[in-house]
Amino acid sequence: MTSPLRLVVFDCDGTLIDSQHMIVAAMNHAFDAHGIPNLPREQVLSIVGLSLDEAIETLVPHVELSLRRRVTESYKGAFFELRSRKDLAEPLFPGVREALDALHARDDTVLGIATGKSQRGLRHALELHGLRDYFVTLQTADDAPSKPHPEMLLRAMREAGADAADTVLVGDTSYDMAMARSAGAHAFGVDWGYHEPHLLRSAGAHLVLSDFAELAPAADALWTGKGQAIGAAAGGA
Repeated sequence: MTSPLRLVVFDCDGTLIDSQHMIVAAMNHAFDAHGIPNLPREQVLSIVGLSLDEAIETLVPHVELSLRRRVTESYKGAFFELRSRKDLAEPLFPGVREALDALHARDDTVLGIATGKSQRGLRHALELHGLRDYFVTLQTADDAPSKPHPEMLLRAMREAGADAADTVLVGDTSYDMAMARSAGAHAFGVDWGYHEPHLLRSAGAHLVLSDFAELAPAADALWTGKGQAIGAAAGGA
């Protein structure tokens, strides 16, 4: 009997890539360009995971739509201009490459991404780190509604040919966890990103990882029927 195809879908910013300095700098540049006061760093980072349009609306809901659209375009321009600054590098989080190498080498598992980034931004980031060929599906805010809407993950499962029961979403925000649960998939949070572990659990995380080395064993336990015990342990942490 053929084993079911397993799919692991990752968020990008805050999960695979540490882009916090770039995001804050680009948002400050965009606000400055339109005379909008800068916001606290923590407030800016709290919207990571949303599509850019929704993120800016969340940050400055009092600003009229036409101006928010101009801020969005200014952010995009600033983000790509700032990539050349070494102090604003976007490194991989520790353990990412090793975990992806191990999962990518498996015959029963394929990988995907679901992110609030644009296709252009995502592809640039993956090419920068030599990771483009690791993923069979790339879902972005260009293709589907913003998280926590489940469409990005549903599209990823359709493209990969995987069932929800055999899919794990790995992310760092409550938006990721809610998206996974809405799509009927499993939700793994990470504790090194932009939302605190208690927020991830409240949003439905089955487990919150503290190291990428924990990912493959946790996913295997889930798929072999031992995940209920893992979920219970995570909920009580």
